[in-house]
Amino acid sequence: MAAGETQLYAKVSNKLKGRSTPLLLEPLLAMGFPVHTALKALAATGRKTAEEALVWLHDHGNDPSLDDPIPQEYALFLCPTGPLLEKLQEFWRESKRQCAKNRAHEVFPHVTLCDFFTCEDQRVECLYEALKRAGDRLLGSFPTAVPLALHSSISYLGFFVNGSPADIIREFAMTFATEASLLADCSVKPCTKQLHLTLAHKFYPHHQRTLEQLARAIPLGHSCQWTAALYSRDMRFVHYQTLRALFQYKPQNVDELTLSPGDYIFVDPTQQDEASEGWVIGISQRTGCRGFLPENYTDRASESDTWVKHRMYTFSLATDLNSRKDSEASSRCSGEFLPQTARSLSSLQALQATVARKSVLVVRHGERVDQIFGKSWLQQCSTPDGKYYRPDLNFPCSLPRRSRGIKDFENDPPLSSCGIFQSRIAGDALLDSGIRISSVFASPALRCVQTAKLILEELKLEEKIKIRVEPGIFEWTKWEAGKTTPTLMSLEELKEANFNIDTDYRPAFPLSALMPAESYQEYVDRCTASVVQIVNTCPQDTGVILIVSHGSALDSCTRPLLGLPPRECGDFAQLVRKIPSLGMCFCEENKEEGKWELVNPPVKTLTHGANAAFNWRNWISGN
Repeated sequence: MAAGETQLYAKVSNKLKGRSTPLLLEPLLAMGFPVHTALKALAATGRKTAEEALVWLHDHGNDPSLDDPIPQEYALFLCPTGPLLEKLQEFWRESKRQCAKNRAHEVFPHVTLCDFFTCEDQRVECLYEALKRAGDRLLGSFPTAVPLALHSSISYLGFFVNGSPADIIREFAMTFATEASLLADCSVKPCTKQLHLTLAHKFYPHHQRTLEQLARAIPLGHSCQWTAALYSRDMRFVHYQTLRALFQYKPQNVDELTLSPGDYIFVDPTQQDEASEGWVIGISQRTGCRGFLPENYTDRASESDTWVKHRMYTFSLATDLNSRKDSEASSRCSGEFLPQTARSLSSLQALQATVARKSVLVVRHGERVDQIFGKSWLQQCSTPDGKYYRPDLNFPCSLPRRSRGIKDFENDPPLSSCGIFQSRIAGDALLDSGIRISSVFASPALRCVQTAKLILEELKLEEKIKIRVEPGIFEWTKWEAGKTTPTLMSLEELKEANFNIDTDYRPAFPLSALMPAESYQEYVDRCTASVVQIVNTCPQDTGVILIVSHGSALDSCTRPLLGLPPRECGDFAQLVRKIPSLGMCFCEENKEEGKWELVNPPVKTLTHGANAAFNWRNWISGN
């Protein structure tokens, strides 16, 4: 730790003594948590509820820095909402797609009002009061429209805020800084220079023209409601890289980190000498613990993904000054100080948005019979006249009828008995979770259709929901044996085998269009087009879209939704090999931020050991 940081932490530690405690602390103190750690938990979770702070404290039970009086850093931003925000987010996505990622993509659209500053944990509520006072003071004069002028240079593109609106916004920032200094005893530096909303920064010069064209397509005529938002971040990791866990990882050694999908990991690029190839050393934001983790289980995240939003002050589009003078109630209609959990109307709207969110659950099929008995599995269970028999209990009891006979199962194997059991366990767990499946899509591979059917049976939905067979999410054909694509069961054969198939569904990618030994890019493009159609096919569904496919689909069918580019082919192959039977990825649409996010799957993973073949003849005494 640097000398300057040590002095700062010591100063904060000394000031913790002798202070009165806010009401949010009471339930935490009653549980026996020390004042300084309870304050830290409240600050780290945005001081929303004692329950969230309690979860944070439990997660950080083994955090070696838990007792260190390390303050958060805070910043104040002016953020657009509504149609303008949607257009800016569209620019973010399109500029990233066409011109690669630049520094502007690290943060959401905003105008910086006060750059990051430190505030003691027990003084955070004073910042909220400073924000409210500054907003109330400038509410009547805040511009009903904030004019934005496009400015472009060889390494910067953004909107400048000029004229009297800019002066009023700067006055608001200076008022907040003054109030924060008086109430929270912290040094805040307001932005007094050119106010700007950055669109792109530190990009390749040859991308300037494309970025300018995209920026000029942003309509600025719409009125916009602006909010002043107070965010915080962990000051220790400002110069670290941020990774986001895509998959669950259970440590194999004591010096490894536990990963859950959606976890953020802070990685210092200068301290990776101890890490082996393919591994990194990082600190988990969720637990505060440090350890090794497999890098290919993660992806780069944006800097602001780990920031915590504390409070907002909303400036209304229409300010009725006369009515505002008449009563304090009408004043709250013009400008509103919004804690994240306050106001019953906001809570209702947030609940409605959550209920209406679209979600996609991607599941790998259960254990396939050739996975256990090898490529010659069909010879092991076939009689000379081509009939099926069961040589081992892990072979299925029977096989569905195929028009061309049993040979077509060779490259389109069914689930093993354990695979059937796995699928039923997963379906039963999904039933217990309360998740509402609204539609089901499956790869045309028999093992995937079987898994989908078994899950639906456990959910008691086998008669209500038909399985839509989508060839576009079939396995990468380069990994399939033979020079031709496997002969898969037709929809008629599946229906004859008692699979509830939707024969009216028009797939994004016809079965006849599957090419043998396709390139990686062709496979990625196929999956992208298919998952986009799948999501768009269910515009009115507010339940979960279930996709049952192959291990590769957990990556190729989620990254398009997350707005992420395809992985390198080698990394992709290495990652897919580690995905177990019934492995799951769960994506949820975040309408407020205009993006999809990976979140924890609704059920836990299924882990079990191997069970080798046993021959009793080898157990005869004396042999």
